Amino acid sequence: MTESLPPTAVIRVSRGNFDPARFEEVDRMAKETGTYLIPAIQKLPGLLSYYAGASPDGSMVHVSIWDSEEHADQMSRLKEMIVDARRDGKAAGVDFIPIVNYPLCWAI
Repeated sequence: MTESLPPTAVIRVSRGNFDPARFEEVDRMAKETGTYLIPAIQKLPGLLSYYAGASPDGSMVHVSIWDSEEHADQMSRLKEMIVDARRDGKAAGVDFIPIVNYPLCWAI
């Protein structure tokens, strides 16, 4: 499936690592944070898609596609993400890796 994305599209990647022995706790936390993150993120202009997942191998990821760098940067000011979800993730043992925004090169 080929997506029609603007030439200014940005891929935002947020990652974290955790002890695989805590997978069930992290998976539960990731699903629970969706109850407040989804409505907050959906209100932001420029969101094209958003995906979140946790692996039993000890890592989790949030990947989102935005129509511009400016709109992707809204996430770095979203209270539900930078305060609430970060707090819940740390309580479950997640060590976060610095977030990176990638200008889109190509898509399939």
